Amino acid sequence: MKTGIVFEGGAFRTVFSCGVMDAFIKKNIYPDYCIGTSAGAAYGVSYISKQYRRNIDILLKYCNDKRYMGMNNMLDKNNRSYYGLEFVYQTIPEELAPFDYKTYDEWKGEFYAAVTNCNTGKAEYMKYSTSDRQNLVLQATCALPFLFPTITIDGVPYLDGGLSDSIPYEEAFRAGCDRLLVVLTREESYRKQTSESTRMLSRAYLKYPNIAEDILKRAKRYNTSVKRLAELEAEKKVIVLRPDNTKGFSRLERDRSKIIKLYNDGFQKGIVNADRIRDFFELD
Repeated sequence: MKTGIVFEGGAFRTVFSCGVMDAFIKKNIYPDYCIGTSAGAAYGVSYISKQYRRNIDILLKYCNDKRYMGMNNMLDKNNRSYYGLEFVYQTIPEELAPFDYKTYDEWKGEFYAAVTNCNTGKAEYMKYSTSDRQNLVLQATCALPFLFPTITIDGVPYLDGGLSDSIPYEEAFRAGCDRLLVVLTREESYRKQTSESTRMLSRAYLKYPNIAEDILKRAKRYNTSVKRLAELEAEKKVIVLRPDNTKGFSRLERDRSKIIKLYNDGFQKGIVNADRIRDFFELD
């Protein structure tokens, strides 16, 4: 049997998933395969490297640091992102909160990140490797439209994986997983809407017509995925963990008390469900 964990993105809402990850580190729960979209992938690698509280400590320390995120980064011609790309993807993991590359490499499983090919609009799934010290795959999976430039890998421009596959559970099944845990970052009642601002954003990507189409189709795809996951959960093929409530929590949240509360929700759900997940994964 091959087990897998799928981490949805959601920018800072993914702090819920960070709580779940830390609970699993405490309970020594690791699958054969992991896949994440956007922040789900970016934070997920710290779970595989067994670095307890690394994600939440980084968020709390740097969420209000202009080097981490802020409009000044957008104005930097060498950055053109709301996030400080070099600071986030190189300075932090190499110097300020060192990533444990050795422990990550000792894991026997596989970790993939969903990205969106700007030319085709299709999802692609890239294996994360510690040899990528610029963390280009993690940059690409997190490259939110407007907030990031396109990230070029092997001559191909990419954007956020959530545009084409917000919850890549189908890819996990295609990879051979028999049982999946899916960690979402929205409450059960949430359904995505296509707003006027979403339509405006799509018009900003006329250079990449398939990306413009992805932006417009994202809500329908997301809602279809949530519906299908409910069916799979009823069939006992997946377990889904999600927060109780994310209303009032911004995807770029700076309120430390809100961040801690959502993290604690994830941690408690991970602890409470640990035995059920161990049984589901048939772990010793």
